[in-house]
Amino acid sequence: MASCLPSPPLALAFSLLLIFPLALGTKPATAPVLAYHGGDLLTGKIDLALMWYGRFGNSQKKVIRSFIKSLNYDGGANYEPQVSSWWQIVGSYQSFAGSKSKRSSGNGIKVQIVSQVSDPSFSLGKVVTVDFVKLLVQKATAGKPNTLAVIFTSRQVTASNLCLGKCSEHGVIGTQPYILVGNPESECPGTCAWPFHKSDYGPIGVTLQPPNGNIGVDSMVIHFASGLAGAVTNPFKTGFFQLGTKKDHELVEAATACPGVFGSGALPGYTGKVLVDPANGGAFNAHGLKGKKFLVPAIWNPKTSSCWTPM
Repeated sequence: MASCLPSPPLALAFSLLLIFPLALGTKPATAPVLAYHGGDLLTGKIDLALMWYGRFGNSQKKVIRSFIKSLNYDGGANYEPQVSSWWQIVGSYQSFAGSKSKRSSGNGIKVQIVSQVSDPSFSLGKVVTVDFVKLLVQKATAGKPNTLAVIFTSRQVTASNLCLGKCSEHGVIGTQPYILVGNPESECPGTCAWPFHKSDYGPIGVTLQPPNGNIGVDSMVIHFASGLAGAVTNPFKTGFFQLGTKKDHELVEAATACPGVFGSGALPGYTGKVLVDPANGGAFNAHGLKGKKFLVPAIWNPKTSSCWTPM
């Protein structure tokens, strides 16, 4: 039976609350409100074409594939909270998009892996530039239409634009949507591997053990989830978003609206309430396929205009 990670000391929590009034479920004055801009969302059935660029172990691939399969998996009452509940919030954006959205059936958004390609020899080198992303997307999809390309790069690879203010990205090449996710374990653990690694900035908080025993792949799950939520709710940059600051120019989207939040009571440097697996000490907030455990990011709930997590 999983135990809960304790809250920070009361005095510290109180002092931080005075400075950062950001309890989950509240809507502070500066909370982002994601407006719908009239464009299409990804709905219905989403076919993923995966590209494993670089050296990935079978166990690493298995964790990510298990997470994908968990999106539509119902483990029943014995496996609450669930990844599928998080995914239902992503799917709920459809009902707030009005008549211009391509509505799916009432059964939600179904996700499946339709193809996988591996490139362990780094055929394009170990620095993936914007131009190389286009080639990897083409290789992943093999020209097959109506797919969402997902490029995972290994820890030996430096991916263009990642680690510099964002840990995954999604975009469109022509009409082909894609997601790019890097392994931050070597390149930027202090930026993109928190809460499994000490953060390079902000308050010094407690670091947690990764639920599947691998800092890199468990961080990739978080950032893939964030990128997937953005790709579904704002695939062509005309869906749900808020304009970013003049400094970073990045759009605020479904998951990036709630940075660093993983559970109720989250504060800067503190994830909020999460569970701890007594078997390996790993921190998680959602169950997945066959009891697999994952830490998923908070997501902006269009119904309440606030951040939502499974806990």
